[in-house]
Amino acid sequence: MGCMCSTLASKFAFFPPSPPTYKILHPENNDGKLTVVASPSSTTTSFPLPHAQDNSLDVLLIDNKRGSKIVAFYLRNPYARLTLLYSHGNAADLGQLYDLFVQLKVALRVNLIGYDYSGYGASTGKPSEENTYADIEAVYECLETEYGVSQEDLILYGQSVGSGPTLHLASKLPRLRGVVLHSAILSGLRVVCHVKFTFCFDIYKNINKIKNVKCPVLVIHGTEDDIVNWLHGNGLWEMARDPYEPLWIKGGGHRNLELYPDYIRHLCRFIQEMENITTEIRLKKIRQNMHVHKRSCASHCCRIKVCRPKCPECSMPKCVKCSWRPKCSSCCWKPKCSSCWKPKCSSCWKPKCSSCWKPKCSSCWKPKCSSCWKPSCIKCCWRPKSLKCAGPSCCITCFQWRCCVGGTQSGLDRRQDG
Repeated sequence: MGCMCSTLASKFAFFPPSPPTYKILHPENNDGKLTVVASPSSTTTSFPLPHAQDNSLDVLLIDNKRGSKIVAFYLRNPYARLTLLYSHGNAADLGQLYDLFVQLKVALRVNLIGYDYSGYGASTGKPSEENTYADIEAVYECLETEYGVSQEDLILYGQSVGSGPTLHLASKLPRLRGVVLHSAILSGLRVVCHVKFTFCFDIYKNINKIKNVKCPVLVIHGTEDDIVNWLHGNGLWEMARDPYEPLWIKGGGHRNLELYPDYIRHLCRFIQEMENITTEIRLKKIRQNMHVHKRSCASHCCRIKVCRPKCPECSMPKCVKCSWRPKCSSCCWKPKCSSCWKPKCSSCWKPKCSSCWKPKCSSCWKPKCSSCWKPSCIKCCWRPKSLKCAGPSCCITCFQWRCCVGGTQSGLDRRQDG
């Protein structure tokens, strides 16, 4: 049922440009190089497309594990030390983004690879959540095998819907250099309605995957985003394990953040700092995060929350707020009722409930009826705290406190013995 709902949700989540803004021409000569031309059926002709003689661009056709052929643009920069893997947003394809790719390649001094999801642009297949995961995995494998790019030299960039496949891959690569989330989403359903729970039919559950990303995460979001609320970006930034200084663009919307000067300035600073991170610094940061994680785990309380007993001599508290530990470390205890616990070692403590409590002295009392009992001695048995408790609960003949406590009022105000 969850899979069917997820497939249905995918139909309303993806809006590829129709018709595509470009098409792929296969080579007529023996050089084997693909070329890109404008689609004749496209109504948008204002987007610049790459020239066939551009040697800094490789047009790739990549097979993913689900049988689709993915179109990717790989743009080289001779001064680059890092590679940026760009996952674009909804309702866009590579023909519309090529000019932006060229600007980012030059301004950030990186090699850049962008790709179209299944069913977008000239890529085959149908758009879906699982297909986008297969698409980005295939592009990463191509970077490893064809261009020799390791995860230590790779930065993942996800815009809007592209944050889904970006965080999917980032959660699987522990030595990744960095992640950029541009107008990212917490999950697909949270964009439509404000829910606090994750449902089985939700798509792109980034709220669960961001916690598994171990590299620095830069979040960029516009404060006036009317499609993906700013709270999505803020939530991802707060949950990141290694958050970088975020960029909240005042007045920025969902599709115009690249027009603000702070966008490219802040992104350049992030790329430069990622370039200057050496292996020694990365290992030191990992050790620090592991130390903080261990310390936080040690300070966590036990999962089972119980009440601390009234008598301080009966137990030694482990956590004052929510848990305690009995004096006898060898005894293990299991709940018998919802309000109290009964340890195996009877000398540790006495619970509140009369049905679970057994006195130390087995010969000091015997209940005459199921609702009440008559104690035989003062030392081992407990006494009521107030005069209201001295009255019989079911019958008068079998429950008389004055005979037991000697008829003194001082004995009624004392606390429990034992």
